[in-house]
Amino acid sequence: MANNYKNSMTRFQFSTLALLVGSAFMTAPVWAEEQAAEQVKDDEVALEVIQVTARKTAENLQNVPVAVTSIGAADIAERGLSSVIEVAQYSPNTTLQQSRGTNSTLTAFIRGVGQEDPLWGYEPGVGIYIDDVYVARPQGAVLDILNIERIEVLRGPQGTLYGKNTIGGAVKYVTKPMSGDTEFDANFAVGSYNQRDGKLTGQIPLVDNKLYLGFGYANLQRDGYGEYLTSALPGQDGENYNKDLQAFRATLEFRPSDNWFMRLNYDKTNDKSNSKGGYRLLPSLLTDAPVPDSVYDSYTSLPTWNKVETEGVSLTVDWNINDEFTFKSVTSQRENYSPTNIDFDNTSVIIFDVPAIYDDEQFTQEFQLNYNSDNLTLVSGLYYYTADSCGVFDAILGVLGTSLGAPGLTREVGGCSNSDSIAAYSQGSYKLNEQWSVTAGLRYTKDDKEALVRNGLIFANVYPESGWVPGYVRPDGLTTPVVLDDEESWSKVTPKLGVEYQHSDDTMFFASYSQGFKSGTFNPRATTAEPAADPEDVDSFELGVKTDWSRTLRVNATLFMLDHKDRQYISVIPDPTDASVLNQRLGNVGRSEATGAELELTWAAAKGLDIYANLGLIDASFEEAISYTPAGDPIDISDRFSVTNTPETTANIGFTYTSETSFGDMVWTGSYGYRSKYSLTELDNLLVQDGYGMLNMGVTWYSQDGHWTVGLHGKNLTDEEYLVGNYAFVTPDATQPSGYRPGLGGDNTLIGYYGAPRTVTLNVGYRF
Repeated sequence: MANNYKNSMTRFQFSTLALLVGSAFMTAPVWAEEQAAEQVKDDEVALEVIQVTARKTAENLQNVPVAVTSIGAADIAERGLSSVIEVAQYSPNTTLQQSRGTNSTLTAFIRGVGQEDPLWGYEPGVGIYIDDVYVARPQGAVLDILNIERIEVLRGPQGTLYGKNTIGGAVKYVTKPMSGDTEFDANFAVGSYNQRDGKLTGQIPLVDNKLYLGFGYANLQRDGYGEYLTSALPGQDGENYNKDLQAFRATLEFRPSDNWFMRLNYDKTNDKSNSKGGYRLLPSLLTDAPVPDSVYDSYTSLPTWNKVETEGVSLTVDWNINDEFTFKSVTSQRENYSPTNIDFDNTSVIIFDVPAIYDDEQFTQEFQLNYNSDNLTLVSGLYYYTADSCGVFDAILGVLGTSLGAPGLTREVGGCSNSDSIAAYSQGSYKLNEQWSVTAGLRYTKDDKEALVRNGLIFANVYPESGWVPGYVRPDGLTTPVVLDDEESWSKVTPKLGVEYQHSDDTMFFASYSQGFKSGTFNPRATTAEPAADPEDVDSFELGVKTDWSRTLRVNATLFMLDHKDRQYISVIPDPTDASVLNQRLGNVGRSEATGAELELTWAAAKGLDIYANLGLIDASFEEAISYTPAGDPIDISDRFSVTNTPETTANIGFTYTSETSFGDMVWTGSYGYRSKYSLTELDNLLVQDGYGMLNMGVTWYSQDGHWTVGLHGKNLTDEEYLVGNYAFVTPDATQPSGYRPGLGGDNTLIGYYGAPRTVTLNVGYRF
């Protein structure tokens, strides 16, 4: 009965959206023309033309047959957006959140596809890009806004042009090009929780019209939203959810002639914010610490220090060979080092503590040869990627070890997952006539991966390095046994096929089929020499329309359906030598489906007034998840799985109003975003975040001389509390007073992590 109700509601939602979109298509031209006659006088009211590089070449957003949201630098500043995660509010069916443990680790989901576990060796489902450079790991992927031109969110598999690990989509962080003038910008911000931010950016022509140097520096400070109430370590009580981050970027641009462009980029980020402590949703059975009064307060037995260091360098070379051919080379090297403290139980006692180190390196090289004529546009390239992703974590079960008569108990897991990948791709669009065009693309990828996993028990409380806690010295030669040392190769061809119909100068319809894949991988927590899991596949179908009516109303809508196959999950498998022993192994045991719709609207309602809105609907569920009985018989446990971080409804409505005064321009902004309920854990989810809304308001003043900017921005003004992550190591049991039976570590470990509370920020900027 519940399933029938859910299906009926889903059909009702989609039918309602289809009706609304259809009505808009039928009535909007007439309505827009009437509005245009009243509003458009001498082109005073008109929407801006938005340029994007979703297909790796600069195009008008309205001519790109891809579901893409683009937020430009002006909108980012006037809406007070401070990091890439805030863009999710303006892109339907998109989730970008700070993960558990650190401020800089990203949880990214688009259309129900993403990465729940940020452990090394696992591959993401949403690709993150900085100026065409792929960022392979979620650590350090929460990018703060600095020297930004725009952020693009590409929804749906991008396997042809962007390759593996973009099966949900891609997020592109595009920095500003040089203007050629000498510029210096200083920006300072103060706000709630003692926020103290300073940013300095600028550019200097070293050789006029030839060589330019640009730079950006940010120092971002904020006290915690909460605090660590107690700690077993002296001097370790401190702030929780604080911010202590420094970022630096330097750019050298060289234009030796009109046909050549070279850019050398360097960036470094050092996030020394404290580790994030979770909120205990249940009282501890092993300590007398009560549930904290604030969701941002916590307890810990680990150090509160934390660190995420990222560093990268890239070289881009563009050569306009002639009017039709262009060549592009993008070379990059990136590193990440993150020692982190995660207290799973969040008490002052060592019940379930996990200190860890993540250490990653990657090198990429891409060559593009692009062709553009009146009827044919072609993007082709070769791509090489090599990366080492390593780490170690110590799951310290101190209390359990003591109960067993040992000084402590630690399961130490460490190792590396090293990857090499090569690819060749080509995608082109051909105009059949003035109205019809077709798009076709193909990408061949070959992956080689080798992995080493160490896993074993140590009867002591062990930390990754000496000095991790005061006075701790790690014994020399202490290692756990190698349980897996293997390598595997895969190859994959991912196609794209589409057709576009230009109904008029203002309206384009498109339909497409595309495929993406997520790389195969070894289990980074393996306990035996288990085989690797094969790649995941996503097949996606889209039907969409992009419209600009009378230059005042833009309506873009997409219907989509995707089939996510061979999903990689841990499954229980009987030991072939002893049926009573059940092993946990990583395998391709899951399959999910999603159908949905997306609507984005922008209306130039009057001179200076723009109104925008978006709506996303999605029905995503697991159709298959295979496990095994002790006798070795397969069973489907898909009813125990949830598609996480994917609300059935995402919506946002907002406005931008510009008023001219005698003392400068005032830009007023406001938005209200809504997210319906969503799950936080894929298997046996215990926590569901109920639907909530987020209200943001702001005002920005620009001085008449163009030097000064002052902005006041309020976010989450209704102070909503909403979960962005959790740890659940309990089992539901109605016979227990708490409703749960203790899990690993012997305590009621049900922990929640929360998004930011209400904040108000005052920004003051000066351009020299």
